[in-house]
Order: sequence, then structure tokens, then C-alpha cells
Amino acid sequence: MKAFYFSTGSLRCLVVTLLILSVSRAWGDYEAGLQAAQNGDFETAFREFSVAAEEGLMMAQFNLAILYFSGRGIEQDYQQAYRWTKAAADQGHTQAQFNLGALYYEGQGTRRDRELALQFYILAGNADYAPAQYNVGEMYYLGDGVDKDLVRAHAWLSRAVENQHETAAGLLEQIENDMSEAQLSEARRMFARLKIGL
Repeated sequence: MKAFYFSTGSLRCLVVTLLILSVSRAWGDYEAGLQAAQNGDFETAFREFSVAAEEGLMMAQFNLAILYFSGRGIEQDYQQAYRWTKAAADQGHTQAQFNLGALYYEGQGTRRDRELALQFYILAGNADYAPAQYNVGEMYYLGDGVDKDLVRAHAWLSRAVENQHETAAGLLEQIENDMSEAQLSEARRMFARLKIGL
């Protein structure tokens, strides 16, 4: 009786080959989904993104979440939008982290949780995503789910301004009118620390 023998190197090679084939297939499904979406065929986009998302492709998970959220190609379903947004966010997709913050903020597809919203906005903001930086600053300015903190609000809105957020400069100016020189100085130091990731 003959038995198959795989050396450790052969087994690793097989696993790597299967992984590459799986990723290649998922990427092909994703690209087909993008093409369909660009052509306005959201039902096909949904099918293709679904296959690639199940395979773990972050971009497909993000786009599938958008389809569920918007109701394009499939009936609108905030719970599924949350599921796929979280899957992409957990893999580090910056816009998915921002969107997950928004889902927690509004309580769409999940419970309303301002603390978790802030955490995900901060994650996306630390990746220089200006809308997330704006939301963090606004939450601190308003005391929305967090203690009101003009220094933190100023620091985060300064980052949003630096990343060319359209309305951050107006809110930043408004906040500066309510701050002392000491607070402004502290906010500038905090901005510098945030900018370098501290």
C-alpha cells in the first residue's frame, strides 16, 4: 500500500498556492462587482461582492456594506450593512471604520453607542481621514457622548482642516472664540502629538 508523503516544504507550497488561488478568485469577483456597479447593475454587483466578501476580501466587504446600507441591488438591511462594515473595519479599512462609527452613532443595524462611535472615528481619524477627524472634534465640542473638551475639539478639528475638510475651519474658528490663550496653547501641543501618532 502506497501512502502519499508531503514534506513540510511541499505542504507549505500547496497551502500558499491554494491561498493565492482563493485570493485571485475573490479579487476577480470583486472586480466584476465593481464593473457591474459602474454600469448601474447593482444586482450583479451585489452577487459578485457577496462572493468576494465571504472569501474575506476587505474591499468587497466594504462595498457590500454600502449596497446593504443604500438598498441598491438588494433590500436595504442595516444589520447586514453593520455586519459587513464591521468585517472590513476589523481588517483596517479606514472608510469602513468611519462608517462603523456612524452606524454606532446613529444606532443603525446595531445599538446606539456614542463611545464606540468615537473609538471608530478616532481610528479612522488617526489614518488622516478628514471626515472622521471632524466628527471627533465636533463630538468633543458639543459634549456629544463624551465630556465637552474644547482642547481636544480644537486639536482634532485642526487635523481635519489640515486634511482639507470643507467645514472644519468654520467650527474651529468658532471654538477658538471660546478658548483662553492657555487652552489654545495646549490644543496646539495636542495637535502636534496627534499628528505624529502620540
